[in-house]
Amino acid sequence: MATSGSNQPTGAEAMVRMLEAHGVKHIFGLCGDTTLPFYDALARMDHGMTHILTRDERHAGYMADAYARVTRRPGVCEGPSGGGATYILPGMVEAGESSIPVLAITSDVSVTSNGHYPLTELDQEGLFTPLTKYTGVIPRADMLPAMVRTAFRAMTTGRPGTAHLGLPFDVQKDPVPEGEIWAQPDFQTYPAWPAAPSEAAVEGIVDALLSAANPLIVCGGGVVLAGGEADLQALAERLNIAVATTVSGQGALSELHPNCLGVVGSNGGVVETRALVEDADLVLFIGCRAGSVTTERWRFPAPGTRIAHIDSDPMVISANYATEAAMVADARLALAANNDALDADGVSKDFGGAARVKPARDAKFAAIAELVASDEKPIRPERLIAELNEVLPDDAVIVADPGTPCPYFSAYYRVDRPGRYFFSNRAHGALGYSLSAAIGAQVGRPDAKVVSVMGDGSFGMAVGEFETVTRLGLPITYVVVSNSVYGWIKAGQKSGFEGRYFSVDFNRTDHRRVAEAFGIKAWQVSEPGALKGALAEAAKHDGPTLVDVIAQPLQDARAPVSEWVA
Repeated sequence: MATSGSNQPTGAEAMVRMLEAHGVKHIFGLCGDTTLPFYDALARMDHGMTHILTRDERHAGYMADAYARVTRRPGVCEGPSGGGATYILPGMVEAGESSIPVLAITSDVSVTSNGHYPLTELDQEGLFTPLTKYTGVIPRADMLPAMVRTAFRAMTTGRPGTAHLGLPFDVQKDPVPEGEIWAQPDFQTYPAWPAAPSEAAVEGIVDALLSAANPLIVCGGGVVLAGGEADLQALAERLNIAVATTVSGQGALSELHPNCLGVVGSNGGVVETRALVEDADLVLFIGCRAGSVTTERWRFPAPGTRIAHIDSDPMVISANYATEAAMVADARLALAANNDALDADGVSKDFGGAARVKPARDAKFAAIAELVASDEKPIRPERLIAELNEVLPDDAVIVADPGTPCPYFSAYYRVDRPGRYFFSNRAHGALGYSLSAAIGAQVGRPDAKVVSVMGDGSFGMAVGEFETVTRLGLPITYVVVSNSVYGWIKAGQKSGFEGRYFSVDFNRTDHRRVAEAFGIKAWQVSEPGALKGALAEAAKHDGPTLVDVIAQPLQDARAPVSEWVA
């Protein structure tokens, strides 16, 4: 492996070798003056990693986030000092709150120039400390390997999350002891070192379930993060329990499974499925924070409902509900332990969950059947979702922005396989996520059909990364729900502020022509009858595609968002 020619690698070379030792295959990032030694090391050395140049540090973070979601390996992004560090921060915030391990490496001014007002000087440690599990600006080159190991340990253990390392310019040039360059292989994937439950906790959860008359399981993203899908299915089938999910929990159980109710809560939940939450005499949350969206501001389940809770983060349990049975453990190990306990006791019980799920799901889809078949213009969002479900393969990966697309996909798009096949940036809900996140998903899962769905507000915040898509030749299909409005806000103004619309409308963009200017094959669809054909053709094309769908504005639609319905 080539080095600078000295007996010891430089800090930049050591960083490359430490990333390689941790199994990193892809780095998403953007160049800058203070990053030159690191880039030179990446260019000279034989390391097996691919660097993907992005057009914006924010989107490098989003790409690393999505990459980590679909590969079960930490994502890595990088950027320069000053503005690069501030731009990369939104990606770290979303990934951290979503329990996704992403490492941000931001170069920095030389340690020796701190306090002398060099260009791009910034307190990076102060900036990242409240928003990551671990952060540090490396003060000396000999400390670099240990700090990299600490970052990977922090990201992948306990509740996964983000880490940040500042890499000063002079540290990149100083020598690092050869013997310090090693990695703990456990931290190449996540969750690393998952915690198993205690016997007492298992007994408590099992006793709570078996004593209920009508229990309901609500799964958050923790089940998919832990790889606990098969264990969840075994538990649901053994006791015939109804299983609901949060938006982040979609894929915990196939939505074709008779026990899967689908998404509940204020974003994607509907009254038909909420009824099962109201009727439950015990709710078991698994890998779920029981936050405001899942519980419709802590109204469903109602206060006083019996609650059991499993999570890897003890701070989540009992934060919002008095909890009868608690288990601090990895979701997969927790579910496996519960199944083992039931096996050992020979328990056989049937809660009739599938029989309750079917009429609720049937009623949910019956309520939108007219909209799915509607030939009215603008195109109804329900029709778009239904036709995507018909056109796309069941292993397609859908990345949806949190505005107009998210509630419709959460409610009506059917995730046929267990696992990570649908996600949205639901932790903080920044627009502009899915366009670039789809790049990370496609790089991480190159054989899958990746589809990014966004509103036109999101399009305007991220369009520059189309150059990245075409440069890499990625066969991503982009779908723009075009209605020339920040629809979520306008719908809120309609429902909560007597329709006093203010500063939410903007001019329509011809997204097809913009995409074509970047070299993307594109369609614009305004006729409902032409929609399915355009989506099918776009999905089959072997390069990047975009379908611009002239759609019903959100404030005029019947969106599955409970606060608007009320």
